[in-house]
Amino acid sequence: MGAFIYIVAMLLAFIAAGNSCPPSDRAALLAFKAALHEPYFDIFKSWTGNDCCHGWYGVHCDPTTRQVADINLRGESEDPIFEKAHRTGFMTGSISPAICKLERLSGITIADWKGITGTIPTCISSLPFLRILDLIGNKLSGEIPIDIGKLSRLTVLNIADNQITGRMPRSMANLSSLMHLDLRNNRISGTIPINFGKLRMLSRALLSRNQIYGQIPSSISYIYRLSDLDLSLNKLSGPIPASLGKMAVLATLNLDGNLMTGTLPATLLNSSISILNLSRNALEGNIPDVFGPRSYFTAIDLSYNRLKGTIPKSISEASYVGHLDLSHNHLCGAIPAGSPFDHLEASSFTYNDCLCGKPLRAC
Repeated sequence: MGAFIYIVAMLLAFIAAGNSCPPSDRAALLAFKAALHEPYFDIFKSWTGNDCCHGWYGVHCDPTTRQVADINLRGESEDPIFEKAHRTGFMTGSISPAICKLERLSGITIADWKGITGTIPTCISSLPFLRILDLIGNKLSGEIPIDIGKLSRLTVLNIADNQITGRMPRSMANLSSLMHLDLRNNRISGTIPINFGKLRMLSRALLSRNQIYGQIPSSISYIYRLSDLDLSLNKLSGPIPASLGKMAVLATLNLDGNLMTGTLPATLLNSSISILNLSRNALEGNIPDVFGPRSYFTAIDLSYNRLKGTIPKSISEASYVGHLDLSHNHLCGAIPAGSPFDHLEASSFTYNDCLCGKPLRAC
């Protein structure tokens, strides 16, 4: 009888061990935890016991292999512990390279903690199954890992709202599965890689509020899925590629707050773009008189440039123009009558050379 009980106990222990995470994964998680300090919610208090696949806050395992597949720690969360405390999270420390020992990771979300410093571990580039890397809203510094392009399965790269410096690695163009790229509000400098157009799966490219300079590569127009391109508040110069207006699904184009020169490409005004912001640049010449039924703008902002000539009458032929700002240019002549001009305010036309007519003074 005693032998039978022993065999059953051993069998149950074996089954339990088979359903828990590998000891190496548990050790890697504990080393990762040791580099962080979270003072308000005690989210790491649940990281106890041998089975890191069960009950460990923010840790999820592959149901088949029982290896850690996802770390999801977000400081701005709808989790009950955050809602009950009526506050967002704050965490200090750094992201330990021990995280790279979790070889089956497909998702890393360590976001919106405000106080996490240090660099992005370079070994992250060696995680072959990684699909999501979301580190938004911390105080990470240093550069984007130079070999980031090795992550052939990566679909989301979000390191916005940090203090990242250096250039965008040329290898980034090898992220053949990337759909969402968000580098906003960092200190990234250098030029946009000339081979950026290789990111054929990309739908959103958000690079605003950095120190990126040089010209916009025309290869961007090869990204046929791109719907949202935000390069605002950088130091980009040179002409706006006319090919951007020929992109099939581009709906939002923000280039405001740069040093763009040259004329306004006619292709942008008769395209699929619905939000166009080219304000605060150094664009010259006339506004092309090419608006038509295909032109549908919820917002178009051309203010603070050096545009001259008259306001194109063809704007009245656009399917829709919600907001239009032509202020702070060198435009002259009568403001056309009718839609959309009959619902626009005077601020849309002020600080030009000699515009007249409603809503400004009579001609």
